[in-house]
Amino acid sequence: MYEKDGERYFVVDGHIHFWDGTPANQANRYGEGFLNCFYDYHRNLSPDHAVWDLEHFQRQSEEDLLHDLFEVGYVDKAIFQPTYLTDFFINGFNTTEQDGALAEKHPDRFIVNGSFDPRDGEGGLAELERLAERWSLKGVKLYTAEWKGTSKGWKLSDPWSYRYLEKCQELGIRNIHVHKGPTIYPLNRDAFDVADVDDAASAFPELTFIVEHVGLPRLEDFCWIATQEPNVYGGLAVAMPFIHTRPRYFAQIIGELLYWLDENRITFASDYAIWTPKWLVEAFADFQIPEDMQGEYGALTPDIKRKILGLNLARLYDIDVPPGLGLAVPEQRDTSPVVAADRNEAVLG
Repeated sequence: MYEKDGERYFVVDGHIHFWDGTPANQANRYGEGFLNCFYDYHRNLSPDHAVWDLEHFQRQSEEDLLHDLFEVGYVDKAIFQPTYLTDFFINGFNTTEQDGALAEKHPDRFIVNGSFDPRDGEGGLAELERLAERWSLKGVKLYTAEWKGTSKGWKLSDPWSYRYLEKCQELGIRNIHVHKGPTIYPLNRDAFDVADVDDAASAFPELTFIVEHVGLPRLEDFCWIATQEPNVYGGLAVAMPFIHTRPRYFAQIIGELLYWLDENRITFASDYAIWTPKWLVEAFADFQIPEDMQGEYGALTPDIKRKILGLNLARLYDIDVPPGLGLAVPEQRDTSPVVAADRNEAVLG
């Protein structure tokens, strides 16, 4: 929990990793390049006091992670989002099994998400079912730009992707986290395009699609999709650190999200270990949209910050919020497709 100026915030970090990016696990120059690209994001967008050396960035210990998230980082619950990248890393970069082993030791701290790749066909469907049973999955993390042999990506709208989304519904996996953000060497920029989210969200209204990194640098495309698809959320991983290096740019990002999605569909994430939650939580709790931009975007209230920092993900993952850290229950807005369409018509004129 974080407390500042009499306000208390229940914090759910919606996007963390426990990776192995060491040279011993790098399968080729692509693995090295991928890790170093992450490190460039870390160095360039972190405040000086939060910058690590490369060796520490390549792999953190269990003690490091627990310290950074829970001892000093104010996080109450963290959600592991796996990124396999087995073409680049010998044992995988960050697998469900690696995450799950740590989560089993600290079940009160972590939620484990799985993953799938529709290019794995029937065998992958069976593996998804195994993961769901083993880890009681409520969510998956998808990496549509991941390379597999000669293939350099896939789309949510692919026929085999639909088979896997149907399997998610069958297994009770309702939270679909999709990486749709800045490109990472050597992955292809177009494979992160947000256009396929529109197709899948319309086809599977009972699933929730959390678009990680809010589609950056395609924020406008993402917002136009999310305003017509009430089951599309925006995850703030990668967007959050701009609060330090480019605060007015971050104000624009959060302002656009609040305008198009409202505060109930925006989620906090540190993207650990690219960044650490301590400084991000502190900066966001203190942040305010500049006055000259509030006429268009409005202001960030403590209740809006509470929703973004933890309460929205707590709702999606059925996380118990301690008494006094939630909000008074407001009248719920109807988010059915019909009502959403009416709201969009009002917004769009």
